[in-house]
Amino acid sequence: MPTGKNETILLREDKDGICTLTLNRPEKRNAMSIELVAELQSAFDTIAEDKSVKVIILAGNGPIFCSGHDLRDIRGDSSYEAIFEMFQKCSNMMISMKKQPQPIIARVHGIAMAAGCQLMASCDLAVAVEEAKFAVPGVTNGLFCSTPAVALSRAASAKHTMEMLLMGDLFSAEDALRFGLINKVVKPEELDAAVMAYATSIASRSTLTISMGKPAFYEQLDMDLEEAYAYTTEVMAKNMQEHDAQEGIDAFLEKRDPVWRGR
Repeated sequence: MPTGKNETILLREDKDGICTLTLNRPEKRNAMSIELVAELQSAFDTIAEDKSVKVIILAGNGPIFCSGHDLRDIRGDSSYEAIFEMFQKCSNMMISMKKQPQPIIARVHGIAMAAGCQLMASCDLAVAVEEAKFAVPGVTNGLFCSTPAVALSRAASAKHTMEMLLMGDLFSAEDALRFGLINKVVKPEELDAAVMAYATSIASRSTLTISMGKPAFYEQLDMDLEEAYAYTTEVMAKNMQEHDAQEGIDAFLEKRDPVWRGR
């Protein structure tokens, strides 16, 4: 979406099945304005139907990955109805990330704060530089980060999540790795290579298989043991009926590269 400065607040670049979405409000620390949330939602919806896209990289321009919600939006209209709608749209966008058929990789080069930390935690994988910082500081502003807590608590333990929520401090990349919020910590000059290593590996797999497996993984997390096994057994049986599963196994047995049909 164009801004008043004729700029685009969300950039998209596609190459070899890898789609990079870049938050482009560096002068606002990539704050998630109402418009940016709408742009992200639209992009995810469009990409979900784009069979040429196999994996998504989520990045940010400028020194900050994402500073969270734009506080000017929050104070612009603080009525219950306006605030509820704003957070509901953001929550729906985060939910759509989990339902996205393509895996999403966060490329974290700087601070990920509040809803920006939520955005990172909603990605399927995350790589951060050593200098990256993570925080959900709402408690310091009188507005507890309850919606970011949903994403964080599904990636980190309850006690680590509560530590972040109650302290409101900046936590290091090593802390985030220890908490389970990110997959890897790298030097700044290694960030792009580390992200692309994940992306190219995923892009070489069957898009059909991943589009079946990713949602099943998240669905089973909230099930009890017996229900989870019953559900995933059904998913695997259905997966095996597809060409790509049969082709992948045949290719392995015949010692050749598989030829995927994809979704």
